[in-house]
Amino acid sequence: MSYAPEGQQHQPYRPEGHTPQPPYGDPYGQPYGQGQSPYGEQYGGHPGQPGQPPREHREQERPERPRRRGRRGLIAAVCVLALAGTAAGVMTYYEIPPFTDKGSSVSFGQNGGGAGSGQGGPGDARQPANSRMLMPTGPAAEFKNSMTLPDGTHVAVTTLDGKKSGFKGKVWVWAPKEYDDPKFAKSGFPVMIALPGGAGYPNNYWMGTDLGLQTSISKWYAEGKSKPFLLAMPVLNPGPDDKGVYWDGSDIPGQPKMGTWLTEDVPDLMKANFRTVKSRDGWAFMGSSTGGFAGMKAVLKHPDKFKAVIASGPDIVPDSSLWKGHDKEKAENNPELLAQQLIDTKGPDVYIAFQVGDNESNKKTLPDVQKFVAAFGDKGPVHTSLRVIPGGRHNAKTYVPNMGEGPIQYISKVMEGPVE
Repeated sequence: MSYAPEGQQHQPYRPEGHTPQPPYGDPYGQPYGQGQSPYGEQYGGHPGQPGQPPREHREQERPERPRRRGRRGLIAAVCVLALAGTAAGVMTYYEIPPFTDKGSSVSFGQNGGGAGSGQGGPGDARQPANSRMLMPTGPAAEFKNSMTLPDGTHVAVTTLDGKKSGFKGKVWVWAPKEYDDPKFAKSGFPVMIALPGGAGYPNNYWMGTDLGLQTSISKWYAEGKSKPFLLAMPVLNPGPDDKGVYWDGSDIPGQPKMGTWLTEDVPDLMKANFRTVKSRDGWAFMGSSTGGFAGMKAVLKHPDKFKAVIASGPDIVPDSSLWKGHDKEKAENNPELLAQQLIDTKGPDVYIAFQVGDNESNKKTLPDVQKFVAAFGDKGPVHTSLRVIPGGRHNAKTYVPNMGEGPIQYISKVMEGPVE
């Protein structure tokens, strides 16, 4: 049974019905008007009327008038600036233009060329035939900014109409800051397809900054632990998780072809819009729970296209109820059978980095992964590693920090990029 990761509903918080209140009202009372005195009530009236102060008092007080008005003007100016700052903050919080760039167009790789930029593409004479880098093939997708990270990089989203699967859904993408660095302008970058657990629809929770996947990759690269991966974060399923119905990241007969979507259409999107690595050495998956299963299965089923996967708290065998009546196709998507087939045929080397918490909600997860490692790990072309996370639970907040403690190094050592 597939378990949705605990607490993985990471949507930006937007209070409903909240109206920002001004930071101040009218602190000064009524403005000067007829019958009022700037000196206060102790004297009362106006000069020449009963209650007028003695001349000596008037002469002493008069110099104070411009000072008080100047002070009040200064206070008013400060308050106006404070109000403007508060308003800007509120408009930024509620993502109201022009105080946010959410929804604005994003063009990746402007310094190095991109799809439709005229700076590279199929048959470009400036790219040597023996280059390990693939220039963007086009056509260019329309990416809209979903969020801007502190380092200035963008998580952007597009709606992909999958030509091979026939499925249409959202894909979020992110490129590390190195991608726009002029020194990497002629370099192809490795791609990691990041899959969520649970429903994985209509969002992919890896696209959020609260889990820290993007910033962690930048940090790990700076520490020499990781490749500077491009991230593709597609929806995993074609519909909501209705009573445990999910699609195993597979082409289940009579259902949307989610296996083709993940292994054909999403990679084609990345090749069309980014400088990537030609060979499978630049292509990997990562995922948690159901996403971990789908990524592992994709690598084992298509070792000619993908080389590695980080599988966190994954299922080991397909178990969607939609497989009923389709035993042959179900077997063709079973990681245990695929691993044995790869061993038997002495197929290309693949690398599976497992990580599992010792406090997972499904108590079978760790034993099942350990059984898979014992049966297939390091036997011929199937290479495995396993990190057991002390106290680790079945959620992405457990998995992301621990990726930096072994799994990301494990797959990065066998992958390529950036390459020219």
